[in-house]
Amino acid sequence: MTDSGRREALDASRRAEVRVILPTLGERLESLAETLQSISDQDVCTRVVMVVPRSAAAARRLADDRGILTVDDPGRGLSAAMNAGLLAPGSEPYYAWLNDDDLLRPHGLRTLVAMMDANPPAPVVYGACDYIDPQGRLLGASRMGPWAARILSWGPDLVPMPSTLTRAADARAVGGYDERLRFAMDLDMLLRLRRRGPFVSTREAVAAFRWHPDSLTVANRSSSVAEAELVKRRHLPAPLRPLSPLWHLPVRWATHAAARGVSRRARRVGTEASATNL
Repeated sequence: MTDSGRREALDASRRAEVRVILPTLGERLESLAETLQSISDQDVCTRVVMVVPRSAAAARRLADDRGILTVDDPGRGLSAAMNAGLLAPGSEPYYAWLNDDDLLRPHGLRTLVAMMDANPPAPVVYGACDYIDPQGRLLGASRMGPWAARILSWGPDLVPMPSTLTRAADARAVGGYDERLRFAMDLDMLLRLRRRGPFVSTREAVAAFRWHPDSLTVANRSSSVAEAELVKRRHLPAPLRPLSPLWHLPVRWATHAAARGVSRRARRVGTEASATNL
């Protein structure tokens, strides 16, 4: 990038309304480039903070070419990577968390920022989220709206992280992401933030989550669900904690069933696309 390009990028970052924290190992460069383009296409001023290992030279070059700030991944898991992005220098009032194969839909951040501006007490706003396959084909959508926040403490976590915008000051006030957690750090953060104000939602799709049908093994999914149950239990009032297994079992079953359903849909869409191309 030229010196003038760097100055323009720096000036834009100073005006940014939204910090987009993007943790990546730098192993999926094609989808990472698509994610970055979807951020660039937004009609609000953003500042991308890419949290990446020092060894990921290609991802760092991609960031440098686009004038993106890179922060060293601490190497202690996703929670620590998010905290590194959250604590990076800057004064953006809001932040979004995108992984390196998520996408923002056109005008998605503008929709979320408008919701934040209209609801000053809200620490979190969120929209609907499309599920897409590795080739970007639509599989379905998560459109639970306000019900996702209402069932958060006992039901499945249906607040879609790529479609969420958070007040940075609130996230810092509750201590950032719990680095002891491997899977349910976003759920834990949402439950802590809910104590600071009401969540606001829209059923408009503002982002897309790329579903890899074979990337989640049964063991990992089980570990994720088990950790989520522990997180929800510790946020319950003490008298209710012994009763939590009564609803955790059906929620666990529903979570596994929903994941299997989306994976079957992804495989079917892929098979149909392959047959059409023959």
